[in-house]
Amino acid sequence: MDEAPLTGPDAGLVRYLKWLVTTLTVTMIVGLVVLIAVVVMRLNETPGQSFPDEIALPDGAAATAITRGSDWIAVVTDDDRILIYDTTGQTLRQEIAVD
Repeated sequence: MDEAPLTGPDAGLVRYLKWLVTTLTVTMIVGLVVLIAVVVMRLNETPGQSFPDEIALPDGAAATAITRGSDWIAVVTDDDRILIYDTTGQTLRQEIAVD
């Protein structure tokens, strides 16, 4: 079952398809390597900002929610107040009563 080699326009088409498949394979391998590298770099990133270990809440107040801004920390308490602290969580900057 020997097949005769392709000649004429079919040979050019086969070479072109072979080139396309090779290019697609290389492109997919490079894309996969880039994707893996991006995921690894994102997982190894250190967080930009963190919360302090302790926040000095007033007596009798319990935190129900907390958020962080660029230079402040806001704590929503169970007695309907929003307490704004500095980034250390020790100095109360502002207190807002929620109606």
